[in-house]
Amino acid sequence: MNTDQIKGSVKDVAGKAQRKLGEAVGSTEQQVKGAATQVEGKGQKAVGNVKEAVKDAHATTRKV
Repeated sequence: MNTDQIKGSVKDVAGKAQRKLGEAVGSTEQQVKGAATQVEGKGQKAVGNVKEAVKDAHATTRKV
């Protein structure tokens, strides 16, 4: 696991919490901000996943 995966997961969870809080208090602004943070987190996590896949593929090809 790399830092992009970790930070992305944290942003995803924080965004979900912010979105749910916005729903609870009836704040469309907080819902939108939370959803945006979630999308940012999912994107960052995806970048981390790609980095890990490249690292793993590189390690595998070096063994051959």
